[in-house]
Parts: sequence; structure tokens; C-alpha cells
Amino acid sequence: MTGVQEQQITVLLVDDHQLIREGLRRAFDRAGDVEVVGEAATVAEAVDALHRLSPDVLVTDVKLPDGDGIVLAEKARKSSPALGVVVLTMYAGDDKLFAALDAGASAFVGKDAPAEEVVAAARHAAANPRAFTARDLADAMQRRMNAPTGPKLSPREREVLDLLVDGLAISQIARRLYISESTAKTHVANIYEKLGAGNRAQAVMAAVRLGLVERQNE
Repeated sequence: MTGVQEQQITVLLVDDHQLIREGLRRAFDRAGDVEVVGEAATVAEAVDALHRLSPDVLVTDVKLPDGDGIVLAEKARKSSPALGVVVLTMYAGDDKLFAALDAGASAFVGKDAPAEEVVAAARHAAANPRAFTARDLADAMQRRMNAPTGPKLSPREREVLDLLVDGLAISQIARRLYISESTAKTHVANIYEKLGAGNRAQAVMAAVRLGLVERQNE
């Protein structure tokens, strides 16, 4: 992975939607200085292609059929410190942005961005693999600094908490989130522990007090 400035940047595209891969491939082809050397639709295929092709840049979607693109990015970063990593996502929220940052990604781009932005991110990733860039990074950092302090709930725990506030029972929460009742019970137990609550009412009151929910639904 030397001589990035003098030769074409090699890219591995990972996305389970063929149309998206084709669109990105065309964008990279138009750029002239980027060559797509491989494509993958799953984490397993991506891991194999990374080993076989040793690309300069990995461009991966977050949601893949057999796993998480951010986890893939983190593993790829650990095994190849010089690899550029661009994370794509349909849901470009702060949680995903900071997850990509923590995973060691070089860039974070929403799928609603112009294809040229993905190309620019790949160029950045090849030249500066350990320097993170994202369109909304400054605003996201500001939102994080201004966020109320309190227990850190995972995105799934936040979903479960919202349903608890809405008055749903464990079985209803499990059905709503398409998870098992035992998994739902585990999430509720973790929420109680993080909020210092012994029951639903205490958890709801703590959540309201900490600003985790707008108001208690009666």
C-alpha cells in the first residue's frame, strides 16, 4: 500500500445491494484515480476479499446480511493499520458516526450523499487512514458535548426504555422489537441497573429526571 499518490487507489466495495455497488463502481471509474478491485455482499465475503486483494481502501455498508459493517471495519483496522476504511450508512445518526470513529474508520458517509463524496472519502482514507472525517462531525461533537450527562444506554436499550415508558409489558416489547422475551428481560434488567431503579415506575421517573425521555405517557 505504498505510492498511493503515484498510482491508482484500489478499493473493495462491500454492500449487499448490487445496484448500490454498481453505482459506486461507476463513480469510482469516472474518477480515474480509483480502481475497484473487488466487491462483496457479506462480512464473510469481505474478510476473504481483504485477505486476497489487500486493497488500499475498504468501503463498507453498516448493515450486512451476516453482520455489522462497523465491526468489520474495526477488525480490518486492527489487522491492517494502513488500510483506509470508509463506512457508508443509510441511517447517518450520531450513534453510528461515533461508532465508526471508535472503530477506527477513516471516513463516514451517508448513502444520501452524492457519489462524488464517497470518492472523495476514499481518497482521504487512502492518504490519511487514521484521520477521521465526516460531513456532520463538528455538529455531532457539539451535540455530544451538550447532551445531558447520565447513564449511557445502548440504542436498543433506548428503544426498550421508550416502550417501557409507553406501558408495554415484556412480552409486548419482545414482539414489537422482534426479540425473545428473555432478551427483552435482559435489556430491562440492564436499564434498571443503569438507572438505579428497582421497578418500572422508578425507571420511568429516573428516565424523565435525566432527560432520557420527554415525558411519561399516561
